[in-house]
Amino acid sequence: MRLGIVTIPRQLPPDGVSMIDHLVAFARQVEQLQFHGLWLTDAFGRGWATLDPLSAMGVLCGVTRTIELGTCVVQVPIRHPVEHAHRAQTINLLSNGRFRFGVGTGSTKADFDVVQANYETRFKVLPGMLDAMRRAWNGEPVDGPALSVWPGTEGGPPVMLGAWRSPRWIALAARLQGWISSGIHSTWEDVEIGLRMYREAGGQRAIVANIFADFRDGNPGTSPIGRPLSISLIGQSVAGAREKLKRLADLGVDDALIVCPFDDPSQLETIRGLQ
Repeated sequence: MRLGIVTIPRQLPPDGVSMIDHLVAFARQVEQLQFHGLWLTDAFGRGWATLDPLSAMGVLCGVTRTIELGTCVVQVPIRHPVEHAHRAQTINLLSNGRFRFGVGTGSTKADFDVVQANYETRFKVLPGMLDAMRRAWNGEPVDGPALSVWPGTEGGPPVMLGAWRSPRWIALAARLQGWISSGIHSTWEDVEIGLRMYREAGGQRAIVANIFADFRDGNPGTSPIGRPLSISLIGQSVAGAREKLKRLADLGVDDALIVCPFDDPSQLETIRGLQ
């Protein structure tokens, strides 16, 4: 099982260090430690400052060379699909094909309210929006003139669907390039059952993302995001964390994406040692 890192750059970096310098140093350390990839989340209506993942990804394209760069996950229904396809195409080009486009419906109403998007129809519109992006990446017209496609990016980046264990969404993920389960929302049972359905449907790459970790002394083991965490390494010993990752690997998970505290990148070495 491969290990990747998720970073959520909303905590302030150390005094005297700019956000961009801290983000660049973080990304370079992830690559130097030979993690498989670095992934960003998507949120902007939560009551604290966040970074747009695709804009931040543009920085990461220029300061890394080998690791995957992914989103876990971008909320598709709150943006226009062709404009979204254009932004994703840009990152796919700038990363030299290292971009992995993790997408989903979104699960936080506040993010929809900020842009006056319809939260109630998000499940209904997702398949059509994904199809519109696929057509745009193939140079086909969607609502007007076709999107001009950069040579070498035809067909778009690999698309991976963030979803729970619903048979409908598992089947859709199997037709794409990957399934992303959530360490925040998915229980161990969800992962096991969802993974079985996914493999039976012919799905190839299975990821469990947003597995929070924090190995600092005195950490109380509470959730840093104000909601319960189903699969987490917070409050675990190194041995305990290693055992949880082994459990995921034994289930057949291909990638575990671990959230390292943005304000303490020294923990990257601890996380690297879990494998």
